[in-house]
Amino acid sequence: MKAQKPGSYPAENTESRVDQMDNAEDRLEKLHTSFQDILENEELFFKIIEFFPYPIQVHSPDGTSVMVNSALLDEYEVPSREMVIGSYNIIKDPDITKAGLLEAVQQAFNGEVVHVKDVEVPFKTIKELYNTECYHVDAAYQDATLFPILNDHGQLLYVVVILITRRVYRGKESIIKAKEYLRNNWLHEFDIGKVAQAANLSPYYLSRLFKKDVGITPYNFYLDIKMEKIKEKLCDVNLTVSEAFAACGVDYHGNVAKLFKKSVGVTPSEYRKQLGVK
Repeated sequence: MKAQKPGSYPAENTESRVDQMDNAEDRLEKLHTSFQDILENEELFFKIIEFFPYPIQVHSPDGTSVMVNSALLDEYEVPSREMVIGSYNIIKDPDITKAGLLEAVQQAFNGEVVHVKDVEVPFKTIKELYNTECYHVDAAYQDATLFPILNDHGQLLYVVVILITRRVYRGKESIIKAKEYLRNNWLHEFDIGKVAQAANLSPYYLSRLFKKDVGITPYNFYLDIKMEKIKEKLCDVNLTVSEAFAACGVDYHGNVAKLFKKSVGVTPSEYRKQLGVK
């Protein structure tokens, strides 16, 4: 699976972001040590995981899920933990293999602490397995940390997986915002970056999601609006063809005339004749 690339950041912020990531990993390392320390009281161990605010799943040495906390059930709207426990195996999960994460997972089961960043959540599989809508999310990306929990003899007892959601894309909501922006800014030059910013998506993901949901690209949606506005202005007998286009923020020339004919089926002059406008 290809994860969506994060947006670019100003150079001056790079060092602080690296420091933040290092601090986060340090905290996760300390959390791993804490989990390991309290394992003597297994009941307390699982109780802490249950009330932990981030989604957590605990696996036995063969990869089978033996515990999921409430945060995970809520995150994916899974009706009951019994649907996961004893049924899901992280090592045998085809989505793990498809995403190229199997080696990292196996490292955790070999006793290493593993951090995996920006992993796309396989919502299609989750929806099929657990009959959930996943709160109408089209895509989400998570960081995962896998902790091996060992006994006093260094033998693997569990692998704990903590998931932290970094980005969520809600398609319908974002598409509505993109359409609204285009309808309100049709007079200006098309800028996919500004449309994407209004929709709170990356330009790449917006274009892909928009085409999937609407059937055309954001640019073609913008052109359709522009052409409808030009048609309205062409109905004004007080305006020439050039003036009608200028009123819609477009310089009238050959290429624009071709776009109009392709969209409407006739040239601007022919369109006016059809309407009886001289």
